[in-house]
Formats: sequence, C-alpha cells, structure tokens
Amino acid sequence: MKKNPARFLVGSIAAICLLAVILWFGVLTSAESRSLAKHLGRIHELIEPSSAVAPLVSGQFSFSKVSGIPEELAGQGARFSYQAPDKLFLSAAVDGETYHIARDGQEVRIFVPHQDMAIVGVNDVPRFSGRPDSIDPVALPSFSLPVSRSRMRLLPAMLSAEAGAGEGGAEVIRARLKPFAARKFDLPESLELTFAFDDSTGHPQSVRVQDGAELDVQVDFEDWKAGIDSGVEIGWDEAREVPEPERVALSHLAKFVEVTLSNLNSKAETLPPATGKRTVLAHSGAGRLEDHDGTRVLFLKGTPEEMGTQHGELLKDEIRAVTDRILYGIGVGSSFAKGRWFFGEIEEAVSRLHPHTDPRYLREMDALALASGLDKEESRLSNFFPELFHCSGFALHGSATVDGKMYHGRVLDYMRGVGLEQNAVVMIYEPDEGNAWVNVGYAGFIGSVTAMNEKHIAIGEMGGRGEGNWDGKAMAQLMREVMEKADTLEEAVAIFERGPRTCEYYYVISDAKSGKSVGIAATPETFETILPGAAHPLLPNPVKDTVLMSAGDRYTELSRRVKDGYGTFDADSARDLMTHPVCMKSNIQSVLFEPGSLDFWVANADSENVASHTRYTKYNLGELLSSGGNLTQANVAPR
Repeated sequence: MKKNPARFLVGSIAAICLLAVILWFGVLTSAESRSLAKHLGRIHELIEPSSAVAPLVSGQFSFSKVSGIPEELAGQGARFSYQAPDKLFLSAAVDGETYHIARDGQEVRIFVPHQDMAIVGVNDVPRFSGRPDSIDPVALPSFSLPVSRSRMRLLPAMLSAEAGAGEGGAEVIRARLKPFAARKFDLPESLELTFAFDDSTGHPQSVRVQDGAELDVQVDFEDWKAGIDSGVEIGWDEAREVPEPERVALSHLAKFVEVTLSNLNSKAETLPPATGKRTVLAHSGAGRLEDHDGTRVLFLKGTPEEMGTQHGELLKDEIRAVTDRILYGIGVGSSFAKGRWFFGEIEEAVSRLHPHTDPRYLREMDALALASGLDKEESRLSNFFPELFHCSGFALHGSATVDGKMYHGRVLDYMRGVGLEQNAVVMIYEPDEGNAWVNVGYAGFIGSVTAMNEKHIAIGEMGGRGEGNWDGKAMAQLMREVMEKADTLEEAVAIFERGPRTCEYYYVISDAKSGKSVGIAATPETFETILPGAAHPLLPNPVKDTVLMSAGDRYTELSRRVKDGYGTFDADSARDLMTHPVCMKSNIQSVLFEPGSLDFWVANADSENVASHTRYTKYNLGELLSSGGNLTQANVAPR
C-alpha cells in the first residue's frame, strides 16, 4: 500500500514532538521530583496493584497537626489493614474506648466492644422495617486513588521539590505544584506538601499539608508493613468474630458516611447588619417563602395536606439537608455511643407515639414528604426524633420590667454545628382549624419547641430525663397543639396536664392578655405548675413576677442577672439575659417574645458564634399575618 506523504509527515512530526516533550520533562524535572514520584508510585501500586495478587498493607496513623480541620482530631488515629481492591480494617480508640470497623467486599461490619454492640451492613435488609419493599442496595466501589497511573508519571513535571534529611535519616521532600498545575487542579499555588520516607525501606513516615494560611495538617505513620509475604495481619476478623451481629441496611451506613463528610465543610455564615429588606422568593398555592434580612420566613396556609405541600415545595433542598443530618448523621452516629442501632430505636418510638398523634399532623408530614421527595418514613422518623434539649427559659412581667411589659425568653442549647442552623426557618402557620401562630424551627420539622400564637401566648421547653417513655404525645406535637388550640394560659396548662405525655420535660408558658406566666415540670406520671416568684426544689432562687427555668450554674447566673436588673428590663436587656454563661456552647437558637405586641426577635448560631451572640432579627406576628405577601414588584425576587 502506498503511504500518504502528508499523513506520514504529520505522524512523524507528532512522534518527534512527543519524544521531545518526554526528553524535556526528563531534563527539566528535578531529582527530588522524580524521587517523590517513585515513592508515591509505590503507594499507588499498593492501593491499586497491577499484579493479580494484591499485597497486604498495615500500620497505624495519627494526626499530629490539625490546624484548619476539627481540633478534636488532634492526637487521634487508628490501626489499619488493607488489601486491594475492597478489604479494609480500622481500629480506633476514642476517649479510652475502642471501635472496630471493617469492609470485606460488599459487607461493612462495626463492633463496639464496650457497648457489646455489633452490626453488619448488607444489601438485603429493608431501609424501613415496616416496608419490606424498601430494600435499596448500594454498590460499594473498589478503593482507588484520584490520580491515575498516567498522571502519576507526569507528576515530576508538575512539581517543584526540594529534599532534606529528617530525624533518623529519613528522606524529607517538600513539594509545591507549579503554577500551571495549580490552575489545572484548581488548587492554591501556596499549597505545600511535605513527605517523610524511611531512607532504607521507602515506607512513608508522615505527610504534612499547608496552604500558607489556616491549613496545617500532618498525619504520621508507624509500623508500616507492606508486601505479599510481609506478615501483615488483616485484622478484620476482630469485627467478624462477634456473636450474632445485628443486620442493618448497608445504604444507611453509606449515607452516614456521606452526610458526615459533607458536614465537615458545612458553614453557617454570619449575618450582616439588618437593613429591613424583605423579598418574596417563591409561591406554592397559598403559601410563600420570603427573605427577611437574610433569614427565611415561610408562610403556610390551609389544610394539613396544603400546608405540607407548600412546605415541601418551597424548602425542598433544606428539608432534605435537615432530614439527612437528623436521621443519617446524628441518628446513625448516636448508635455507637448508645450501643443500640438508631433506626431500630426510632422506629420503636414512632410505633408507640403513633396511636397518640393527631392524624392531621401525620397527613401534613406525608404531604411534605411527597412534595419534597422524601420517603414517608423519613419525614415521620425525623419529626419524631427524640428531643433531648438542655435549655433555659424565662418569663418577666409586672414589676420586673419597664412599664410592666411581658418578655418571654427562650434559649435552645442543642446540637450546634451539625448543620441544622443553616436551615433555620421562621414559619407562619394559618391552619384551616385553630389559631395562627409562629413556629421558630427548622425546615421539614412540623412540631415545635419555640412558638407564639395570635392569642398572645408564648411557649418554650427544656428536656430532662426519661428517654424511652414514648407511650404518649410527642413533646413537639403537644406544644403545637397548645399553639393551635389554646386561647388562654389556663387552656394551655390543661392541654399539657391532659396529655398523655412522654419523658420528662419542663415548660415556660406566658399569656400577655392576663399578664400571667407559669412553669411546668412534667413526666408521664407527674405534673407540677410553678407560679411566678414561687420556689421549687430545683429552682431555689425565685424572683417576684418571673418564671426562671434552667439548670445548674446557668440557673444561678440567670437568677442573679434578673435580680440585678429587676424593674429595668426592656427588650434589649431581656435579650442580654441569654448570653453566655446562661447559654451553653451548644446554643443553636435564642428567641425573645413580647407576647403583648406580638413582636419577637430570633437569633441563630453561625459557624463562629453561639446564637445569643449573633444578630437578632425582629419580626411581628400580627404584621406577618396581615401582609399577605403584598410587596412592591421591586422587592419580589425572580422565580
């Protein structure tokens, strides 16, 4: 066959250029860069071996520098064993207790010896026990590195590196990406990687990552062993040799890992100064979502089905985020501290709560699930999530305040930093039956822990003991019932007393119409009311015309502050009562109600500050109910 001269010429030029590039790389890359590539190539071969027989790897790692990542990782680490493509064993000690986790193909086993707890995640177990059809298999991929072998070969050309000697004769190589490589991988040019390798074996001793600013993380390795006949003990037998592990859905464990990792980079931004700007973001039926100075205000109106649909359509992404964090993050994570599988526990709770739940609330949850793309079970389980709040609350009125105005403060100390504060919402409810009211809460949660209704009644709670006493009305549903059905303080107290109640909870209720407030201490079996200024064994420092409810040193400080400012409290100084140390480090939400005027102020935690130390946004329930979304076109966001 006769060759095409032009094609032959182009091919020859291409080959010459390729050879020139290879030679150029060889000349211009440093010996240090090539040495680093060689070391990393060995590690690549261990994780993704090219041979049919996979080598075994084991050792220990620990974090010796943790700037820029959660400080709780300092000094933490694990013993590990690995064999490609899908066998991994980790054993870690946390607060003196050991945890084992192993993956063997498509099985994941977790063993918590001090809790005598063992579970195995498999693909033939339904996600929800009441729905055999809810099996949702996941295919766990083989372990791999984000850098392919071909890119690994080009690594010397992408790095500028320098070598040095470390302790014990270790080979230390500091490397930075060249500017073109940093742009290619969208990484800062200031990023510096420092590797230490054993000079005799080539095994890694440490890797340090710095960005020249906040990030400075170092991971140290010990007892590194690798090879076909290296004497490595795989280790996952420790997680396998447990009598009768509980079989759970593998998809739940996979979701737990996904949610936990995503939350590491989740941040709640600090709100700028308020300007009074209000914007309509979207509509759904008679409902709408507005932005008030950077905060979400959700308006819901109609039947349970209509309000659930509006909620689900207007906050679909936020609802998914909250549900994931509650069920698959906090929930599954709590299993290993409690020694009981979370989904088994919460499904038992729901089965016992269900007979006492108002069907209207179930209808609203189910409509919300359908509109937001959740499973019905996910919506119900997350709404019945056991609330164990450690909070403070107070009501001030009469001679305690300026002009006798009533102020009702509520400090929610609970789960700050797990991703709920990013999805905080002020919800204005106008149900087709009952009172209109405001629920200060989180997307997807139709119960309440902080609320005020149009009848000038406000309420907050704090949790006690007794988790597991679920044969009654869920606390958050009971509080909502008070908002929608109580017109007076006496009616509110009667609803709580009638119950039936769950667990141990404490409540502060205020009624501006009567100028009265009351504290409630309740368990499933007992019910006490605490009048303003009355002493109680748990509240030994009463103050006239006040109900003060907290615990320990927080209560002592709250009582002292109220006594010091007695008779002078206005909205500003009442909000100041909620600052540290009355609020805890977990303070995620703080609210002040002025039930007489229906004014209320809401603060949510951000990534830097507890709620009581962030910006409060002022609202008025009466104005919100009468506004009807009638904003000028300039203040309506494009849909």
